[in-house]
Amino acid sequence: MSNTAILERPATRAPHLRAVPPLVESAQATAPAAADLPATRSPRGFALYVGLDEIKAAEAGVSLPVLVDALRRTLAELAPSAETHATVALAPHGSGGRDLDLVRLALQEPGAIARTKAAEEEEQDEDYGVTVDISRKRVLIDGDSAAFTYKEFELLQYLVLREGRTIERTELVSALWQSTDDEAPGERTIDVHVRRLRAKLGRYEDIVRTVRGVGYRFDRHADVVIRYGHGTPSPDRF
Repeated sequence: MSNTAILERPATRAPHLRAVPPLVESAQATAPAAADLPATRSPRGFALYVGLDEIKAAEAGVSLPVLVDALRRTLAELAPSAETHATVALAPHGSGGRDLDLVRLALQEPGAIARTKAAEEEEQDEDYGVTVDISRKRVLIDGDSAAFTYKEFELLQYLVLREGRTIERTELVSALWQSTDDEAPGERTIDVHVRRLRAKLGRYEDIVRTVRGVGYRFDRHADVVIRYGHGTPSPDRF
């Protein structure tokens, strides 16, 4: 890459990634700006993560040191008093994932570490019990994907999203079937759909409770994990 000496640093939850030392030696400024900081704190700089490997840079006719130098010169023109520090992130050849994500994880960016930890915990949670993945429209039972029909998933989801509330049969029919739908069940026929749903839940069938004379209810259950999706904005997007 260059003749810059290499200084390795450990990478949290990514031992195969390493960070190497500054291409340019100077004081470090890493605190990201924030609009809602307490009155006792103020922004002191920012970190810019760039996802670009040497091959892609070479294809564009540049190198990483050249890009770093160009950024430093731009900063020197716009803010002569700014202090800069550049670090290059290393990863083994063939590492999967986006370049930017690899860089942020290798340099131990807190948001990247948190997302990696959450993903690992999610994988562990999905190894047992029932996982209702709202964002992906799927149900996992003890880690295996269950063969739910679209309507069966919609029925389970409707109950899950109204946790603790007893849903009458008439509400389930009106909410999940159109009045013109040829397959729209009667109030009592909804019991058949619930029985099919429970059959696919296997030993976890009791997560859908029957309230006699009224309808059905989903209560919080130790064997059930609900995934709503990951909508947390990335801190590098402005």
